[in-house]
Amino acid sequence: MFSKLFGKKETDNKPKAPEIMGLYLGGSFELDPLKLRLIEPELVIEKAASQHIIQAVGEVNLDTGGKILRFYTDDDAYLQVILDGGDTENHITDVKLWYFYETKTIGSEAQWKQTLNSGVSTPTYSLEGNSYQRVWDAVGEESPPVAMTEKTYEEDGDVSETDQFVMLYERHINQDDTETVLVSAEEKLINNNFDRCLVVSTGFNIGQADITING
Repeated sequence: MFSKLFGKKETDNKPKAPEIMGLYLGGSFELDPLKLRLIEPELVIEKAASQHIIQAVGEVNLDTGGKILRFYTDDDAYLQVILDGGDTENHITDVKLWYFYETKTIGSEAQWKQTLNSGVSTPTYSLEGNSYQRVWDAVGEESPPVAMTEKTYEEDGDVSETDQFVMLYERHINQDDTETVLVSAEEKLINNNFDRCLVVSTGFNIGQADITING
């Protein structure tokens, strides 16, 4: 009331989505179309878009002190930026463009446990006739999925959290490039019930110079 009387604007209490490299919720960016044309024949994905609108932003704080930022786009994809030791562009260690390949619903507790035990982490992973090697190997015979929690910011102001149990795989597609597969068992608590699924995504490296920010 007093803020209105004295002409002071009321504070917007909505949580603010993270930003980096000029990427932000509601913004857009363009990828070098020549790079996409050259690399796409070697990848699982087809007809990747060069222009993207950011519709949601995900943030994962890692136990190592690093951070993962994901900028979800209108092309069923997300641009992932990994930071280590800080939140500025100087701390960026990896940038990848990911496309969702497959999502399967997990309907029971038994299926969920089976997925965690044997459906996420295996020595190799096969996709469309391609074989990918597990990246995160632990000491010993077993390499369990890596647990993390993603906080997702939507354009309408909604913020949610998803627990994820993930494993990373990769294969070389030429002398310099690799294609990566991320397998993620995910669960979100909605109205006291767990919504669970297994998500498979494929990705490849993107150089910062390959990204143009449109605003």
